[in-house]
Amino acid sequence: MGDDQLRFIDGHAGEGVTAIVAAPTSFEIVNAAYGRAAGNRLMQAITDRIAGAVSPFHVSTERDGATFTLAVVGNAACGDAAVGAVERALADPFSIGAATIHVGARIGVARIAEGEPADHLLRRAADALARARASDGATTRVAGVGEGVPLAALAADLHRAIGRGEIDVLFQPQVSLRDGAITGVEALARWRHPRLGGLGAATLLAAAERADLGVALSDHVQALALARAAAWPATLAHLRVALNVTAADIAREDFVPRFLARIAASGIAPARVTAEVTESGVIHDLGAAAATLEALRDAGVRVALDDFGTGYSNLAYLTRLPLDYLKIDRSLTLAITGDTRERVVVEGVLAIAAGLSLDTIVEGVEDASQRELLAARGATYYQGFLCAGPLDDAGLIALIEEGRA
Repeated sequence: MGDDQLRFIDGHAGEGVTAIVAAPTSFEIVNAAYGRAAGNRLMQAITDRIAGAVSPFHVSTERDGATFTLAVVGNAACGDAAVGAVERALADPFSIGAATIHVGARIGVARIAEGEPADHLLRRAADALARARASDGATTRVAGVGEGVPLAALAADLHRAIGRGEIDVLFQPQVSLRDGAITGVEALARWRHPRLGGLGAATLLAAAERADLGVALSDHVQALALARAAAWPATLAHLRVALNVTAADIAREDFVPRFLARIAASGIAPARVTAEVTESGVIHDLGAAAATLEALRDAGVRVALDDFGTGYSNLAYLTRLPLDYLKIDRSLTLAITGDTRERVVVEGVLAIAAGLSLDTIVEGVEDASQRELLAARGATYYQGFLCAGPLDDAGLIALIEEGRA
């Protein structure tokens, strides 16, 4: 990356910048097949065509070998238009002498976040190009917010994030498949990063693990979710609140008294709380974990095994842990509308849950056909965009009070 392009990005960051990194996919093969001279002529033709394609835009373009880096000024729609122009420019064949040469291309895209340095934006676009090159499918990849951010940097940021109030909680409704009533919510952590914007739970948890802050983050999110739920109006007083609990949490000797004290401090009845144990985390001592979860149940808290169908899918968890709910991962939800073999797997999981007298909460339900098939096969509750995505307090209150489910 050149200094001129970095200065160009920094100078126009307030207007919005889209970084595009594009590379022909078969340039070396062209050199081998047609010779270096033809390869040089092809590269000049690619350069000219890209320049023509982006001429309507306010853009800085640099080339390094066979890789082109463009910084396009403007909003997201402007950036999308520029990406489309580059895609079309590289899709058509090139006439080099008597030869017609198809090169193809892979493209990485990143949109600048507030306060993001120019070099970081370009690195995210380059990382997206690397993922596009590794893909068997899409030729263009767009970097999500936070992608390409060094995990060590996020871990350092996280040390300050908790104290600064950057960690937030959203709530996704859980709906009865019997009558469509919203009966509970799952509390989902989000990081309102001051520079990168909203970061999801996966990024947050990865940063917490790197920073060795997993336990502190878990404590903070649980306390925050309970405090928020305690402030809801009476119309939401019937809702259960599901809190994510990790394998590291339940391995702590003092976890039960601390967790119950946190519930008591919030003023919420333990009977409204569900501890969702993430199935994809390895529980090394099932006996100790079972005793911990049984102590929670004795205090009135219910226990769910989360994300069943991913990770280890350890059937020993079902037989040895004291559970009330089995949460079925969205990957199995998609299978319910698939072919016969896929449906048999889902039906088998639902049958196991029924045989163990466990209620089921099916994640990722997005359409009515999934809901109807799951209800017909005995699933108990669902969670997904068919009802609502994760909501803030105001959105959840409006959803309940308007009676939509």
